[in-house]
Amino acid sequence: MNNIVNVKESSKSHFDDIAKDYNNSHDGKYVNCMYHEIIERIVSMEDKPTKILDLGCGNGNVISLLSDKIDAQLFGVDLSENMVLEAKSYLQEKAEFQVGDAEQIPYKDKMFDVVICNASFHHYPNPLIVLDEIKRVLNDDGIFILGDPTAPFGWILRLFNWTLRYSDSGDYHIYGKKEIIPMLEQKGFKVMEWKNINMKSFILTAKINQSDKY
Repeated sequence: MNNIVNVKESSKSHFDDIAKDYNNSHDGKYVNCMYHEIIERIVSMEDKPTKILDLGCGNGNVISLLSDKIDAQLFGVDLSENMVLEAKSYLQEKAEFQVGDAEQIPYKDKMFDVVICNASFHHYPNPLIVLDEIKRVLNDDGIFILGDPTAPFGWILRLFNWTLRYSDSGDYHIYGKKEIIPMLEQKGFKVMEWKNINMKSFILTAKINQSDKY
């Protein structure tokens, strides 16, 4: 599926459909393994963040866990209206949620200390534009935490990506380490930490490269 509009519409439709039972769905169960690592990376930060954005926040699972661990303003953006409604239904008092496109993040420049993107990056048909937007809304010393599916071998990645052309859930591209790190560097990020999770996912922490901000 190469049509960008179709990818976005498929993603929106898929998550609108499963929003009510997301945590019990295949998608919801798959991402569970990344939650603990993401939360720990934020909680252990020496300079405690005051504003955190979860980009592709889904039904708010990460924000829910963060709200019990850290005193910060929490924000969530997702393309799926139904997922945002689910998040608002139990987190309205703890965070601000908006329906929005990752290619046009609805917040001002340098607003956030941390941007999280958990299990949503592989849905983005224009990842370089998304990285530009993440860089825009991060403050100069901000942290970008990216968690996403991967595969342990190149041939498996190639097979996964070949099958995605038949996906109706808005999956666009699965990344390996050798592909995602150069993309981040191209857009002015420096990867500080990388961790494989269960051979099928990764989590990385990146910062804006101060020598190459603009």
